[in-house]
Amino acid sequence: MPTTKPPEEITPASGSVIASKYPHSAGVFIDRPFTHIPTEVDRLLDDMEERGCAYFFEEAPAETGMVRNRAPAIVGHPTSQMSSIAGIGFGLSALCIAAQRHYLQASVCEARVETTLAFLLDKCPHMHGFMYHFMDIESGERAGHSEISSIDTALLLCGALLCRKYFEGNRRIHTLATKLYERVDWQWMLNGGDTLAMAWRPEGSFIKHRWQEKGFSPSRWQTYSELMTMYLMAIGAPRHPIPTKTWDAIKRPIIEFGGIEYISGNAPIFIHQYAHAWCDFRGVRDRYANYFINSIVATRAHQLFCLTLGREFPWIDQDLWGISASLSRTGYRVWGGPPERGHIDGTIVPCATAGSLPFLPAECGHVLLNIRQKYGEKAWSRYGFVDAFQPQADWYAEDVLCIDVGASVLMAENVRTGFLWEYFMRNTEISHAMQMVGFQPDRSMVEVR
Repeated sequence: MPTTKPPEEITPASGSVIASKYPHSAGVFIDRPFTHIPTEVDRLLDDMEERGCAYFFEEAPAETGMVRNRAPAIVGHPTSQMSSIAGIGFGLSALCIAAQRHYLQASVCEARVETTLAFLLDKCPHMHGFMYHFMDIESGERAGHSEISSIDTALLLCGALLCRKYFEGNRRIHTLATKLYERVDWQWMLNGGDTLAMAWRPEGSFIKHRWQEKGFSPSRWQTYSELMTMYLMAIGAPRHPIPTKTWDAIKRPIIEFGGIEYISGNAPIFIHQYAHAWCDFRGVRDRYANYFINSIVATRAHQLFCLTLGREFPWIDQDLWGISASLSRTGYRVWGGPPERGHIDGTIVPCATAGSLPFLPAECGHVLLNIRQKYGEKAWSRYGFVDAFQPQADWYAEDVLCIDVGASVLMAENVRTGFLWEYFMRNTEISHAMQMVGFQPDRSMVEVR
């Protein structure tokens, strides 16, 4: 089992010194200029982004803006009526990208953002500001036994706060986004503990084949994962903030694979991506780590892990790797590594590499270009890459998932321009929270590429 090193033992990985630093508009420092992206890769990413942005516009009713959780990769009638609250956060962010890159008319994107934020605020059920993980795309009502989710609400708020700054001249968007943020009672979600609870259900938790009395899930966001930006929003919140000591209560276990050490939970690679989609952790560190460097190292370890799988699945090599939670031939699977998680069967998940583009741009860009060129229209859909595919079985997922499309689109834009980082970090609540928990410019900043 991985163990947590004391803070003084956690140091940045070694590499070539990055000399270039300049102040960010929000007071956070950026460590380097953007990596040069080959023209053919840049064209692919541009096409992928445009198709992904189309998903978030087309797969949401114009009257509600509630993004469909999954949709057919090829033209067909969607079977899902569920909206993912996290997917809406990605979708709001994608609308900003669509406006910035002129994939859609800026006024159309702005109007859709207004509609979505107003519907979320006025029509969707919530508990102390936290929202249900899945809701009906037409009514906004809770879907099934879906839980009130802290992390999914946080991902929604990331999109809302990005819109607040990108469409800054629109006072209604500013007001709606601010109200969504300010009504969240982060203290309530602590439920008397040092870390945030994962969920709350009216029926309680499903234990021993039956629902318990209503209340909080016993599980907490207490181990390093995609939780970082959520905690910063909670600590910097203008209302009901949680104390800074919660940041130190997060466990930061050290994973070792192939001689590489880094902070990680036992979870798929997406945990090293989501927090970085909005929050700019480049060139700064707290007393524990430089988290951007940590995600670079985690991606490198994941690449190495995948290459070891090539002994069993020979199509996995330097040109084709990447596994994360995704659709599979037998349903949705939470798989990946290191350490190995789930029953891995050689399925490739494009969002695993697309979501890590800012960390290993050359390697991840190469894999995506190879998939597009080698597997053609089988792996390429109206909304970008299919969710997953298994080459030997000639299986290609028939649906795409909103969070996988979203991670791919946002991280592609970040590696190309840093667009989301630039605007999200203009929210002073975030930069203030980073200062409160001890982030400082990383003067010993090194690059591991």
